[in-house]
Amino acid sequence: MGASRPLEGSAARPAIPLIDLKRQQDRIRDVIEAAVRRVLDHGIYIMGPEVQALEQKLAAFSGARHAVSCASGTDALLISLMALGVGRGDAVICPAFTYTATPEAIALLGAEPVFADVRDDTFNLDPGAVAPAAETARERGLRPRAVLAVDLFGQPADYDGIERQAAAEDLVVLCDSAQSFGAEWRGRKVGQMGLLTTTSFFPAKPLGGFGDGGAILTDDDGLAEAMRSIRLHGRGKEKYDVERIGVNSRLDTIQAAILLEKLKIFPGEIERRQQIAERYDAELRECVVTPLVPQGVRSVWAQYTLKIAGGRRDEVAEFLKGRGIATAVYYPRGVHQQMAFRDYKTSKGGAPVAERLAGEVLSIPMHPYLEDAQQDRIVDAVRRAVAFGAGAA
Repeated sequence: MGASRPLEGSAARPAIPLIDLKRQQDRIRDVIEAAVRRVLDHGIYIMGPEVQALEQKLAAFSGARHAVSCASGTDALLISLMALGVGRGDAVICPAFTYTATPEAIALLGAEPVFADVRDDTFNLDPGAVAPAAETARERGLRPRAVLAVDLFGQPADYDGIERQAAAEDLVVLCDSAQSFGAEWRGRKVGQMGLLTTTSFFPAKPLGGFGDGGAILTDDDGLAEAMRSIRLHGRGKEKYDVERIGVNSRLDTIQAAILLEKLKIFPGEIERRQQIAERYDAELRECVVTPLVPQGVRSVWAQYTLKIAGGRRDEVAEFLKGRGIATAVYYPRGVHQQMAFRDYKTSKGGAPVAERLAGEVLSIPMHPYLEDAQQDRIVDAVRRAVAFGAGAA
């Protein structure tokens, strides 16, 4: 066995990044620059015509009645919760394996996140953990208000199961789809699950801008009206008519113009991500645990995340780094283990799956401009790294 020796590699060939935004920019630079010039020409930098056009396109793409843009995916979560009136004394159930923005938005409003465990195979919220989390909230003297599911790595959570459990507990379902815009869950597109769906246009997301941005999708007319008000300081029908407490969270017109152009090529990019994921599946499933996508579900592959068991994840990452291949760990600990959330509760039974996954997950390069030769290098390096630990050369 060679597991005791440090893994070694060579970076003689060009490095392979986790994502490659420059390749996309090179493809569409001319149309992006033309779109930005149009904004410069009309000079409406805040809530310009491109913002409304983008919202209409996002709604049509997702099948939602309304799309409300805002300044970031985190703001999308915050505005959604504000529109629902979530605040002190309320609890919102969310997964223990997610980015900090999910529980952060809950806590900022004085409500309490209650952390629930995730599924081992999809990394997403386990529907069976919803009821115990609601019970934990009630025992703490809180009012369970909602389940905030997260679509990790580009794949929708199990909304059939989550919606059933939420209905039994009298909870609304909210979808944190920052990583999954464009995905589908058994015939329903992201934007058609739950009461509200939030997404992010952070540059690294499948549909990313050239800066921060976000949006909220819903079929509820009243909530859409409230969220449009909240993003603009709670403004009513007149400029200085303030109807409610709000925030300043508008999507810049230039970002909207860029996203309109990126949306045109987005379906083709999703298809290419799918092709790359299918090849990874075929080439790697014999040596590592590859991601599971249930039948009838379509991921947009924000990340392609392996599970490396036996405490060898970091060794494999170092081996790939030595060969010029970028990797990332999303996430090195459950969010319930972060110091900022130490005073909040995890549901009965804890979150053992989330805690174990934090030591196993490893994301490898995934983007629609990954070349076949680059993927050959990645597959070969992963195979060699895993085999090395098993005593192979």
